[in-house]
Amino acid sequence: MAIIKKLYLFILNTFLPLFLMTFFISLFVLLMQFVWKYVDELVGKGIEVGVLAELFFYAALTIVPMALPLSMLLASLMTFGNLGERLELLAIKAAGISLRQTMKPLIVAVVFIAIGAFFFQNNVLPKAQVKMYSLLFSVRQKSPELDIPEGVFYDQISGYNLLVKSKDRETGMLYNLMIYDFSDGFDNAMVMLADSGRLNFTDDKQYLFFTLYSGESFENLRSQRTNSKNIPYRRESFTQKEILIPFDANFNRMDEGVMQNQYIGQNINQLTQSIDSLTHRADSVSGRIAGELKKSYFNVESVNNRAMRQRPDEESDEVIDYTAYIDIDSILANASLQERETMLSRAHGRAASVKQEYEYKSVTTEQQQKLIRRHEIERHKKFTLSFACLIFFFIGAPLGAIIRKGGLGTPVVISVLLFIFYYIIDNAGYKSALNNRWEVWQGMWLSSGVLLALGIFLTYKAINDSAVFNKDAYMNFFRKIIGRAETRKVEYKEVLIDEAMPDEIITRVQSLDSLCSTIATTIGEGRQSFIAYWTRGYDRALIRRLHDEVEAFVERAQNCRSALLVTKLMDYPILRNLYLYSPCPNKQVGWAVMWLLPLTLPLYLVGLWEQKQLRRELGAVRHTNKEIADIAHRLAAEAPQHTDNN
Repeated sequence: MAIIKKLYLFILNTFLPLFLMTFFISLFVLLMQFVWKYVDELVGKGIEVGVLAELFFYAALTIVPMALPLSMLLASLMTFGNLGERLELLAIKAAGISLRQTMKPLIVAVVFIAIGAFFFQNNVLPKAQVKMYSLLFSVRQKSPELDIPEGVFYDQISGYNLLVKSKDRETGMLYNLMIYDFSDGFDNAMVMLADSGRLNFTDDKQYLFFTLYSGESFENLRSQRTNSKNIPYRRESFTQKEILIPFDANFNRMDEGVMQNQYIGQNINQLTQSIDSLTHRADSVSGRIAGELKKSYFNVESVNNRAMRQRPDEESDEVIDYTAYIDIDSILANASLQERETMLSRAHGRAASVKQEYEYKSVTTEQQQKLIRRHEIERHKKFTLSFACLIFFFIGAPLGAIIRKGGLGTPVVISVLLFIFYYIIDNAGYKSALNNRWEVWQGMWLSSGVLLALGIFLTYKAINDSAVFNKDAYMNFFRKIIGRAETRKVEYKEVLIDEAMPDEIITRVQSLDSLCSTIATTIGEGRQSFIAYWTRGYDRALIRRLHDEVEAFVERAQNCRSALLVTKLMDYPILRNLYLYSPCPNKQVGWAVMWLLPLTLPLYLVGLWEQKQLRRELGAVRHTNKEIADIAHRLAAEAPQHTDNN
């Protein structure tokens, strides 16, 4: 028990530092991606370092849902990869401790991490997203830092264009200024020229204060023109002129209450309430539109409306429904050509108008449905992060135990590839759910479902010590399906301990020949039909028996003194027992599979070719049997003569 506790502490001390290291590395890399994405909106606005640090802090919190699964995958992969590479995992197994028991402390730790991730996603992340998006929107709205270049028009002041030929950076004087004022519209433009000038902010940083020296101004007075065709303007020469331009240089924070009411700022309970209220509102709007369609477009009326058009006949008390006497077809048939065109034109116009009206209403309802789906997506995200942490652990831990490679090389490559695969599937599912191609739960849990199957497969293979990445195992599998024929190699033995006598060789050759005849009778000489191939095939048990007997005979006949006979053994082909000889285990399965023609027809053609090769191999075995039997008979005949001479 003490050994198990020490092992658990050792595993935890190995995993937790790696997890923290990979978490902060992943967080830093993803944060740099965020900075690269919004760098154009952050640079050149004179934002204080404290504001940027606050923005990056909240951005880092919002990136945790992506960094946590990636770090979990990489840390578990590196942990068990290091244990396997240093043969520590082998020593643990040799001590009688299974991989399942070795993973037990980490499973408990990962479960606690997943629970913490859920509470983080539900309680911390909404507040962090509200803070981050509020700050980001405030940064976007801030005016850029005023830095007028030389010799280039500067258009970052709303309604103004400035051109400065040169400036003195020590004194702040600007020379050869040209100012275009479009604040009152392009038709009432004003142009100012000055030899020099100075630019300052007001104390509240709400305005730019321009002081111009030795210049002229030209103002278009189009708005003050009379009925005459001439447009007046005003020209002014000045020695000194002061201009006040609105320019808010302060950093104004956006009210966070706007973002808190959005789906990104709500927890599970708030999202559930929002979904219920939005669904009730959408259902009421859709029901009202459906009622209008039934009433106006499809002419489905209530009983009261139809009764209003029924009145008693003047001569009797009988109630007559006059709407039943209106025959639209007869009215259209008795109308003139011009009246028909008018009727059809009006009907077409009314139908087009109704269609346009309800298409516009459908856009409104679609927006409501999309908003509901966004809330549902956000609610599912509260759970997918925790589940992704568990899945990536059960992928990384067994994968590290299988590949047995530690460090940052192979584990990083595998982790990045798996995470990209996860991200692509998750993004595809998210868009499918948002666009209503799939149900929301299907799109949001698609990536988890795919990787769950991979995690179960890898965990099963690792616990059972299966060779997942052993290429020889896969080559043997494909060789059983469609393997290449091998060449036999037999070596002559100079020293024999247990010599194979000619009579024994003749007996075993006759047994082989009899078995070949049985197989030839069973499979026939011609090719099998499509139905016979999928329902019966060749008897692979007999083929396996012939293979075993041929190999046993070759191994025994190598102990013969005749070099000619040993050389002739190389003519025996190495019989293959391919799955294509009989692809279906029983007739019922064959009948079910054979109708998949796009797949089974090519397999049938390949199977016929392999069966043809088998028949050639059987012919080679029988021919070799005959030759070896002749050699054995000669050896048996020479044996007494050799004895008499001695």
